[in-house]
Amino acid sequence: MKQSKKVAEVEQPAHEPELSAYQRVLRDRLLAAPVVPAPEPWQPVFEHRVPVGGLLGIGFASHPDSGHDLVMVVSRDGHGLFDAVTGEKIARDRDPDPEDSTPDAVADLSCPGLGPVAGSRVRVAGLFGGGLHTTTADGWTLEVVTPAWPNDRVLLSSDGGLPHSGPYGERWWHIFHSNYSEFRAAGFSPSGRTLAVATSSDLSLWTRSFPRRSV
Repeated sequence: MKQSKKVAEVEQPAHEPELSAYQRVLRDRLLAAPVVPAPEPWQPVFEHRVPVGGLLGIGFASHPDSGHDLVMVVSRDGHGLFDAVTGEKIARDRDPDPEDSTPDAVADLSCPGLGPVAGSRVRVAGLFGGGLHTTTADGWTLEVVTPAWPNDRVLLSSDGGLPHSGPYGERWWHIFHSNYSEFRAAGFSPSGRTLAVATSSDLSLWTRSFPRRSV
């Protein structure tokens, strides 16, 4: 006599609620915003995106002599260090120690510094997690939005962030669209002078100078 097998009922997923009218308007505003250059005082460091094959993540450090922001890039081909003011690649390690080649080997997602910051560790944000600063002390905000998944868009604003009540191109700007490569990380340096966006294939940087204080 064959025993009948009782098949457990598969729970059906709950119906995804439709977007509200407000959410549709906000999504449509984001979709309609074209990519534009970052506003003053932000200036691109590179004329074009810097190709970095197999980029995993980026992190910030400070040059001990010049005080310039430095951007450390971790990729499958090794580690590199860029001066965020001049754009110069000032250090390169094509064969890092396997134990430190990717940030997921340690709890704080860091990798050893190189060049002028050798002997320190740099926290890296990207494929393995982590994050960069999304605001500056003087009111700039950076957001990563995905109104049309899976393509991420990077928004820069001076109006406090979403829902962006100010006019487009005056208080908020769509400065980067990752529609060609996987997004990795975006954020400000701790000093607030540098803005970086990294994908799995390249790095983009913007810099600004602060006005000198009168003595």
